[in-house]
Amino acid sequence: MFIQILDFIGTFAFAISGIRLASAKHFDLLGAYCVGLTTAIGGGTMRDLLLSQPPFWMTNSFYLICTGFALIWVIIFRKFLIKQENTWFLFDTIGLALFAVVGIEKTLAAGFPFWTAIIMGTMTGAGGGVFRDVFINEVPLIFRKEIYAMACIIGGIAYFICYKIGMGNIASGLICGLFVIISRILAVHYKIHLPTLKGDNE
Repeated sequence: MFIQILDFIGTFAFAISGIRLASAKHFDLLGAYCVGLTTAIGGGTMRDLLLSQPPFWMTNSFYLICTGFALIWVIIFRKFLIKQENTWFLFDTIGLALFAVVGIEKTLAAGFPFWTAIIMGTMTGAGGGVFRDVFINEVPLIFRKEIYAMACIIGGIAYFICYKIGMGNIASGLICGLFVIISRILAVHYKIHLPTLKGDNE
């Protein structure tokens, strides 16, 4: 139940972040819905396929319905969301944190080691954003200097430490999500970036 709650909240948050960016690009309603849905289910779909499980959204229509509610939410509050540029960052960060936890939990439940769980958590959190950015013709955020996928890795390490010292899954998951959110906020606020590779002529 804990994982389902996180999954549903993360789906709504990520769908809003995708639809919000699609609206800024003047996509039509169907296009915006597709961007929001892909943002919400993209990372989890890759995770489930790699774990040899049926993609989660194919056995539960909630994710399609939830994305529809996210579209309605953006339509109703469109002017507010457009004026408040930080709303995209807020929903994207929440979705990133929650999906990272869900990815870790599902991978551990499938019997894989922790290092695999951290990778899958990162993929679940950041994967949908890659599809979103490709759909709206932007360079994916994980390929830029921002702390994005790295925030999921930091959260995954925090989960591992908490789990090893005897904390339960719920407490470990909450701390993991908190570390992801704090990492993103601090990185953006203090302009902390990963070093970039330079070409031979630079």
